[in-house]
Amino acid sequence: MTEAAAVGDRVVTGQAAGGRFDVAVSSVAGISRAHAQRLISDGRAIVDGRRGRASDRLRGGETITVELSAPPDPTILGEAIPLRIAYEDATMLIVDKPAGLVVHPSHGHASGTLVHALVGRAEARGETLGAIAGVGRPGIVHRLDKETSGLIVVAKTDEAQASLSAQFGARTVEKEYLALVRGEAPARRGRIEAPIGRDARDRQRMAVTAGGREAVTEYESLGSGAGYSLLALHPLTGRTHQIRAHLQYLGLPIAGDLRYGGGIGPGRLERQFLHAARISLDRPLDGRRLTAWSELPDDLARSLDAAGIATDRVPAGVGAALVEVPA
Repeated sequence: MTEAAAVGDRVVTGQAAGGRFDVAVSSVAGISRAHAQRLISDGRAIVDGRRGRASDRLRGGETITVELSAPPDPTILGEAIPLRIAYEDATMLIVDKPAGLVVHPSHGHASGTLVHALVGRAEARGETLGAIAGVGRPGIVHRLDKETSGLIVVAKTDEAQASLSAQFGARTVEKEYLALVRGEAPARRGRIEAPIGRDARDRQRMAVTAGGREAVTEYESLGSGAGYSLLALHPLTGRTHQIRAHLQYLGLPIAGDLRYGGGIGPGRLERQFLHAARISLDRPLDGRRLTAWSELPDDLARSLDAAGIATDRVPAGVGAALVEVPA
């Protein structure tokens, strides 16, 4: 059994059980395994005073030290980028991200990202952002591709970031995406269970591959027209480009997704018709269940109209509400 003890506000130490290093870090710090792997890679999780690899095997009894909060990155300067907010409280907010906005700084995106917008907003309001996901990721809990629009969760405090990351790791966060695909699904409802890894022919893409990581996506067809279908998708895992790769594997590439074979979509749509429309989670403030929603952006709404598909499953407006528990 792993024993853990907090030391100050930023560092946690504990004795490791035998097994993988990343599993021990996850247990000691109470965070998801994916989060533990990032901390190990950053050198903020060490064993017996030294760095290691996530896959290293521990005998048991080693001392694990985890630095949860990362120091601010002085190279990230806040920017006044307008953000549409679906929900906000003292510990978190849910942003309705537009297509074209990169989530965090990376090669070729040293400014103008969601992170720059969040830092600027927090500075203007005298607020903080969670600092446990690593340098360059203040407040970030998960991500959306640049050209995917919709809801993304942001933590204002370290405690909220740890809580939200743990929920994503435990797969208790419910996400619904809307995608317009070329073709018709083989059934009204279905489940895609196929491992995803780097495409050997194009390292910029992901693909279903025997050596990939477990990936599961459930789907429901909401309507069809003009050779296209509108799907509601629920990813149960969070692999990079998971929905895009799974739908291509099923022979249903996303309209407008030129990288994954979808071609230009109805209404001359030239970006992927993929929208994070709904998300449900337990808010860190008090543990109550919260559901947020986001309407289709104008370009996707026009594309759906051009395909002649109508459904009442598309959210109206942008907002959030607490889920009422029956008495």
